[in-house]
Amino acid sequence: MPESLAAAHVLTTADFHSRVHALNPKIAVFDCDGTLWSGDAGSGFMHWSIKSGLLAPAQVEWLNGRYEGYKRGEVSELAICGEMVQVYRGIAVETLRRAADDFFRQHIEANIFPEMHQLVGDLQSKGCDIWAVSSTNDWVIEEGVTRFGIPANRVLSARVAIDNGLITETLIDVPTDEGKVTALHRAGITAPDAVFGNSVHDAAMLSIARGAFPVNPSAELLRRSAVEAWAVYYPASVAP
Repeated sequence: MPESLAAAHVLTTADFHSRVHALNPKIAVFDCDGTLWSGDAGSGFMHWSIKSGLLAPAQVEWLNGRYEGYKRGEVSELAICGEMVQVYRGIAVETLRRAADDFFRQHIEANIFPEMHQLVGDLQSKGCDIWAVSSTNDWVIEEGVTRFGIPANRVLSARVAIDNGLITETLIDVPTDEGKVTALHRAGITAPDAVFGNSVHDAAMLSIARGAFPVNPSAELLRRSAVEAWAVYYPASVAP
């Protein structure tokens, strides 16, 4: 067992749900990839787009080069998340939305954590305002969170401007790291009652919450959770 996991306070599902409900949250914020479902829908959609022929060969070559640079640490998280949206420039937004529907249904929907689906539904039944914040593109995230009853106007995600129905290169937002806090502030949310995230890129927004809940935490977030004394939670399908 990793030392950071041995040092962590790991919650059972019952304790996790109990702690969240004890806050009686009015505003709850959820990261998506790795938090509401397992896997990375952002990179998954990128690879699926390449295999399905949605992107032109020149775009594929450029994106593959940038992604390899990202894996080597030469391209930042902020840059690659933006470029993974910009690469679709010139494609009709409706084409992207249909593609996102196909991709999510075929490859991600089965990975939704039932425990998180239940929690979101229980919070909504109590009148809690649910927000989704993600550095993955808005087409995939807005499609995915419909399974949780979260409307598009409660999604803060990576997005570009649309011109005459076509994707452009003009970035509007890429919420990652401190950018997630900035995006929430722009939406008028400065002190959410509960925040849920799985990676170190969620740490900034976890830090502004009355209740911080690392879910399925990455190794880096697990270490940060030990420092912050944040109890962590693993859905059954990803429990170590």
